[in-house]
Amino acid sequence: MATTITLTSKREGAAVTGRSDGSLKGLVLSGGKGSRLRPFTYTNAKQLVPIANKPVIFYTIEQLVDAGITDIGIVVGDTGEQVAAAIGDGSQFGATTTFIRQDAPLGIAHAVATARDFLGDSPFVLYLGDNVVMGGIQSYVERFRANGSCSQILLHPVPNPEAFGIAEMSGERVTRIVEKPRKPASNLAVVGIYMFDRGVHDVIEGLSPSWRGELEITDAIQGLLDRGLTVDAEVMDRYWIDTGKMDDMLNANRMVLGAMEPRCDGSIDEKSRIHAPVVIESGATVEDSVLRGPLIIGRDTAIVNSYIGPNSSIDARCRIVGCRIEDSIVMEDSRLEHLHWPVAKSMIGRFVELQGGHSAGGVYSLTLGDHSRIEMPDG
Repeated sequence: MATTITLTSKREGAAVTGRSDGSLKGLVLSGGKGSRLRPFTYTNAKQLVPIANKPVIFYTIEQLVDAGITDIGIVVGDTGEQVAAAIGDGSQFGATTTFIRQDAPLGIAHAVATARDFLGDSPFVLYLGDNVVMGGIQSYVERFRANGSCSQILLHPVPNPEAFGIAEMSGERVTRIVEKPRKPASNLAVVGIYMFDRGVHDVIEGLSPSWRGELEITDAIQGLLDRGLTVDAEVMDRYWIDTGKMDDMLNANRMVLGAMEPRCDGSIDEKSRIHAPVVIESGATVEDSVLRGPLIIGRDTAIVNSYIGPNSSIDARCRIVGCRIEDSIVMEDSRLEHLHWPVAKSMIGRFVELQGGHSAGGVYSLTLGDHSRIEMPDG
């Protein structure tokens, strides 16, 4: 039986009224156009692009649940129906989900204001749905619970601070937050995971749009500081990446695959050779092929007479015949057959058909959106 999920806007009222009992809620942002991940985001939400065969946003929800947060609001935009269909009512994660429509992508703080009815007076963890953190966030959430502070932010050194919201520090104390500074005073980016109590809503109500025309969450944090309130900060000791571009997706894919435990729920013939760590999901078949991990083969996928190399994820119901693939993401229901040239550092969308081609030496790096079809003649 299908699950019906109603998407609501702030104007219409959220589907669930926030409690005022102080229990921690989760708020996941899943709006935005995803322009830097085109062509994949022409047909799908950027938060549904897979890493190790799992949509990025699934990792976010799982980490909130692991931290004991099971009442989760998800702010969505134009792709809200897709996101709701993928996530459902949250039961697959052990959570309850409420979908809240943001009428336009007017900033992170605007998304928080849109979710005001859902959040009520509860403290909450705000998690951007296209961020990936290895090792989860449980320890950071526990610290926030224990300290009882009005806000806690996470920081991570970055090589290009001008592209992020940057924290200026005095010792271990945050003194100022600047969004995308032209002359950064530090390299400590504010990671897309924030923790707030109810006081942030008063600050957001008084915000004006930035030069980008958005209500900036960094301005909200600065507003707390300007009121003399303490904003706790912790420099993260684990891998974090904002998966906004193709290279970011491939980097995150490498990291997640490298942490997976080997498992075989499919079938491998005697001619094939497996070099762990490799995950083969149920219904997948491997014939006369070499798999060199870390990699994952999705359910009901067929690998025939092929080499699948390190850092590759081949999603469900694909057919790979006579190919050499490594360091790539291949999404569901795609067919790659009899390629005479190796494919590496590529992202190949859903329902792609790729066949043939004369070998001219070298390696091909491909970016193919959903339903692409390429047939290259030999010779």
